[in-house]
Amino acid sequence: MHVLTVDYNASNAPKRFCKSLKDTGFAVLSYHPISTKLIDRSYQEWRDFFNSESKFNYLHQKPAQDGYFPFRTENAKDAKISDLKEFYHYYPAGRKPPETLESSKALYDALTDMAAVLLQWVEDHLPEEVSKQLSMPLRDMIKSSQNTLLRILHYPPLNGDIEEGAVRAAAHEDINLITLLPAATAPGLEVLDTHGNWHMVTCDPGNIVVNVGDMLQMCTQHYYKSTTHRVVNPDHQIANCARYSMPLFLHPRPEVLLAPNCTAVEYLHERLRLIGIY
Repeated sequence: MHVLTVDYNASNAPKRFCKSLKDTGFAVLSYHPISTKLIDRSYQEWRDFFNSESKFNYLHQKPAQDGYFPFRTENAKDAKISDLKEFYHYYPAGRKPPETLESSKALYDALTDMAAVLLQWVEDHLPEEVSKQLSMPLRDMIKSSQNTLLRILHYPPLNGDIEEGAVRAAAHEDINLITLLPAATAPGLEVLDTHGNWHMVTCDPGNIVVNVGDMLQMCTQHYYKSTTHRVVNPDHQIANCARYSMPLFLHPRPEVLLAPNCTAVEYLHERLRLIGIY
């Protein structure tokens, strides 16, 4: 499996980006329009947040999806052991720690704007027989959506008290249309190929990793496939230090039809129940 690194500004970027998504479910973008200073500032502000007691003032309250989710809140679908992470869900209409407000909003908006461009690339490279089955253009699905989520994840350093089989993020597929992930602060992301082999995805500073989610797979009748991925524990190749990541999960508006008789909100709630956070 070879996940392509694509220069966002190159004339052939849309073609190469979509080829990588089609072949692997993933692509890496370099020289993109998102400010590296903004990304670094956001990481620092959220690092401070997770290291403070104020995070407990924002505890997640079901069924709402905003706020702070403590360590080991979430299981991957079908996994029996919870992931070794804590995280915060940032939504435009949700609760926002004031110390992260300005940077997080700017990052959320910039990534969402970039995602709209990428969705156009994706649709432009669909076969006609697939694109004509979309309930609406992909870019229109996300207009004014309040369900797009910036998830800020903290994977603490591991100690000897973790039970066998516990990992930072167990093998899973994303729920949404596409995910945009500014390079994490440490390696660990791996993708699964069709032969059952795992491959490390680059986390070079300044790059953005993009992957297909289950909603896009459904919309495109499996033309683009949602690829299984995970975050592995530190070993002799990965330092045992904290890891932070900030994926943007791009979601349609609730009423958007992903397939006949299946709306985005129905599918989302079904999946959130499976991972124990709805």
